[in-house]
Amino acid sequence: MLPPSLTLVGAGKMGGAMLAGWLRAGLDPARTIVIDPLPSAEAGALCGAHGVALNPSAPAISDVLVVAVKPQGLSEAVPALVPLIGPNTLVISILAGKTIADLSARLSAPAIVRAMPNLPASVGRGATGAVASAAVSSRQREQADALLACVGLVEWLDEEALIDALTAVSGSGPAYVFHLVEALADAGRAAGLPREMADRLSRATVAGAGALLDADPREAAQLRKDVTSPGGTTAEALGVLMREDGLASLMREAVAAAKRRAGELSD
Repeated sequence: MLPPSLTLVGAGKMGGAMLAGWLRAGLDPARTIVIDPLPSAEAGALCGAHGVALNPSAPAISDVLVVAVKPQGLSEAVPALVPLIGPNTLVISILAGKTIADLSARLSAPAIVRAMPNLPASVGRGATGAVASAAVSSRQREQADALLACVGLVEWLDEEALIDALTAVSGSGPAYVFHLVEALADAGRAAGLPREMADRLSRATVAGAGALLDADPREAAQLRKDVTSPGGTTAEALGVLMREDGLASLMREAVAAAKRRAGELSD
């Protein structure tokens, strides 16, 4: 259900990662257009290798227009975007904080899918939340789902109001995990491990735990219990992490802060 034709505006880290996933999945490069005034070397090489038109002088209207510019650059980009939208064009936006109503008013486009992918999309392991406007047809939704699924898990929201919470969990979530690696490595060094060894062990531990989560369908709580022997070292450490002011409390506070900021960005 990949669309017959697609235009991508903005080929930065996320846009470029998604384009690579679409091409791997069979998107027709001859009917794919990329528009980016300052394309990265990676984006240029990807387009060149697959024969994707990069910054054509007269881009045609496509079935799907993916807007992947930076949110603060939307106003500047609007004049170039409007001519790319036809009466049957589906617009997929990955702009944080920009609502469907705002995008529809700016672009005069009724069929809009607002999506929030995350950085692991760059390795095909992303987690994307999406919500569709009422004007999006079932076929267009299927096309959007197929495109987003090329880079990982897709979760559809019933109401746009939930996207700020999703952004706070999965959109920003990879940064929380990376910081966990930093903190674990720092704790390892404080406990006496050499710096490089602590870094390697922390990175491999978190990556391995993630792989186990992916391979084992049981809940994370059960996996935690499986690795925790009563009265053992893990139980002692979890006694600290799971106390009232521990990790769960900090994570709720962090997600609430991120959700609040996501709402502010839409103003």
